[in-house]
Amino acid sequence: MIKILFLCHGNICRSTMAEFVMKDLIKKAGLSDEIFVASAACRRDEIGADTYYATKDKLREKGIPFTPRHAVQVTLSDYEKYNCLIGMDDENRYDLLRLTDGDPLGKVHLLLDFTHEDRPVADPWYTRDFEATYDDVLRGCKALLQTITAPDI
Repeated sequence: MIKILFLCHGNICRSTMAEFVMKDLIKKAGLSDEIFVASAACRRDEIGADTYYATKDKLREKGIPFTPRHAVQVTLSDYEKYNCLIGMDDENRYDLLRLTDGDPLGKVHLLLDFTHEDRPVADPWYTRDFEATYDDVLRGCKALLQTITAPDI
């Protein structure tokens, strides 16, 4: 089974949006038994909080199912448990590289790396533009799913 962990600063906006968007894409592709997805925070600011209300509003608007949850912080044991740790921006990558002592197994990526865009996922906490974040997340998740399901060349 492939295990993916999405990460952002607080685990209430971008990483949770990515978690639920990816779960929806995986379910629609009939791959729920092959790919496991979760999300976590790189920082402690929002530990225990549910998904941010505006993120839930955007998911509802797009018809993406979600469940109540509590923000959790990434740990070193997650590095061993997951095949891919996918951050949303350079701060997340820095936090993950520091946590994993430089990512010796090459598991740390940024979501938009899979789209070949060299930029972060828009942060709606600051921009308030949840549509732009959704567009980034959807594009990144589709590209990630295509990458992990592509036949080996």
